[in-house]
Amino acid sequence: MKAAIIGATGYTGFELIKILLKHPKIQISSITSDTYAGTPYSALYPQLTEIFDKEIEPNDYEKVANNSDIVFLCLPHAASMEAANFFYQKGKMVIDLSADFRYSETTIYETTYKTKHKYPELCKEAAYGIPEIFKKDIQNSKLLGNPGCYPTSIIIPLFPLLKEGLINEEIIADSKSGVSGAGKKPTEKTHFCEVNDDFKPYGVLSHRHESEIDFILKKANANIDLVFTPHLLPITRGIESTIYTKSDKNIDILHQCLFDYYSNSPFVRIYKDGRIPAIKNVANTNYIDIALFKRGEKVVIISCIDNLVKGASGQAVQNMNIMLDFNETLGLL
Repeated sequence: MKAAIIGATGYTGFELIKILLKHPKIQISSITSDTYAGTPYSALYPQLTEIFDKEIEPNDYEKVANNSDIVFLCLPHAASMEAANFFYQKGKMVIDLSADFRYSETTIYETTYKTKHKYPELCKEAAYGIPEIFKKDIQNSKLLGNPGCYPTSIIIPLFPLLKEGLINEEIIADSKSGVSGAGKKPTEKTHFCEVNDDFKPYGVLSHRHESEIDFILKKANANIDLVFTPHLLPITRGIESTIYTKSDKNIDILHQCLFDYYSNSPFVRIYKDGRIPAIKNVANTNYIDIALFKRGEKVVIISCIDNLVKGASGQAVQNMNIMLDFNETLGLL
């Protein structure tokens, strides 16, 4: 199968290429960027010298469509709509790593991203790409909205517990991310001198991922009351989420719920016996590590992912594998 990557020069594009180069059933047919068109990819990422020297193409969608079966969109929010519609209408399988097709209800998207959605009918056809929860939807879809990184770290541990009514619907999610989560383009808030030797929250009560988390968790038949606060860590990659809630159930029941729900999920690792997940244990992998702790009715859930892999490109490839009826671990182990 031939895969194209639109907007291939950012961090998610780089991760995608590293993963797809190891994939036994995928050939990278096109990589695009208007800014770097005509440049060998290895000139931007020298670690791929003599491994992937393919020349970057301009964003000629017609040409890309003629030479691909599946298209990954690594474009900014609101910029993916036209590309997704174009390739979808051409009969291509489309995986969008932006937020443009994560919401089946476009009013929520428009309120969150302050942008009018041009293709609301396509949003209803798109699958939301957490494979561990929505695998059947993904199998039957040709258009996929790849989840946000923070939502992945929060939704996976909470969804089964909420679905079974085992925890309180009042939830506090306190999350921390490496700087790569802000993308490759430097800003005043993310350059080295601002981030190094510091730790701070941002987007307090206003981060866009809160609406995504809320929207998806309500599919677990839960009317949740969520407070989500992200923080910026002075590290390159990784997310740690500490989630606070309450339950009147024994911790063994909570553990068993997660074990049962994710028994056939190869990338979910659930810790017991007091072990604590750590970012370094999931860095450069597609795993999510989860642990639960309980004192009285108070429950603390800890999860860790790599924001660029399970939080973006790795999960995108996992979704692609499911859409193409491959083993979902191909290229990811």
